[in-house]
Amino acid sequence: MLSEIRDRLPYEHTIYFGDTARVPYGVRDLTEVRWFAFEIIRYLIGLEVKLVVIACNTATAAALMAAQRTFDVPIVGVIEPGARAAVEETRNRSVGVLATEGTVASGAYKRAVHNLDAGIEVHEQAAPRFVPLIERGVVDGPELERVARGYLRPFAQRQVDAVVLGCTHYPLISATINRILGPEVRLISSAGQTALEVGRILSRRGYLRRPKNAEDEGHSAYICSADPKEFAALGSRFLEEKIEAAVPAAVI
Repeated sequence: MLSEIRDRLPYEHTIYFGDTARVPYGVRDLTEVRWFAFEIIRYLIGLEVKLVVIACNTATAAALMAAQRTFDVPIVGVIEPGARAAVEETRNRSVGVLATEGTVASGAYKRAVHNLDAGIEVHEQAAPRFVPLIERGVVDGPELERVARGYLRPFAQRQVDAVVLGCTHYPLISATINRILGPEVRLISSAGQTALEVGRILSRRGYLRRPKNAEDEGHSAYICSADPKEFAALGSRFLEEKIEAAVPAAVI
C-alpha cells in the first residue's frame, strides 16, 4: 500500500504506523479492532496528517464508517477500492474474496460489491494461516502450497474469475496463488485502487503537496507499537527496501 501511494504521489510525505504490538487483527473481535484503529487515528491526527489510510482490510471493515463520522480528516479504507476493481474485472460475475477471519465475518466485501452490482456472486474464504506464515518469511515452498490449495479449492469449484486479495499481506504470496488458480483468474490487490482514491481526494481538497523543484520528493517516517528492529525487518520485506529505523510509540 505505501509503495503504491509513494509511486503515484511521489511528492507527498507519509507516516506509516505499524501496530506490531497487537497484530494480527484478523483473529480479533471487530469491536476490539475498532478501538485500536481509533487510538491510532487519534495519534496520527496529533501529528497533523491531512489524510489517513486504514491500510488493513480487517480494520477497514471494523472502523471505517465510524471513523469517518468521528474525525474531521479524510479517512480512506481499502475494501471499497478492491470491490470496485473486482466488479470491473469479473467477466462471469463470480468473484472470490480471500481474507482474514475478521474481514470475512464482517461481510464488508460482499456489501461493497453488491452496492456496485447486486447480481455478482461473491464467495468469501477465510485464510487464517496465511498471515503467520508470511510473517515467518514463508512466501513460497511446499508448506505454503499445501495451505493455499486448501483455501483456494472452493474458488475453483465455483468458477470465480476474479479474486480479491483481501489482506495487505497476501500480495507477497500472489505468485503461489496465481499458479494454483491459473492465468484465467485475475488477482486483485486494493493497493493501486486505494492510492488512486487518495490522490483524487487530496486533489479535490487542494491538499496536494507542491514541490519546490523536481528533486523535492516526499519522505517516509515509520512508527511502530512494539520492537522497532523487528518492525524494520518485517517492513523491509514488505516494501522491498531497507528500513533503517522505526520510532516506537505507545498508543495503548
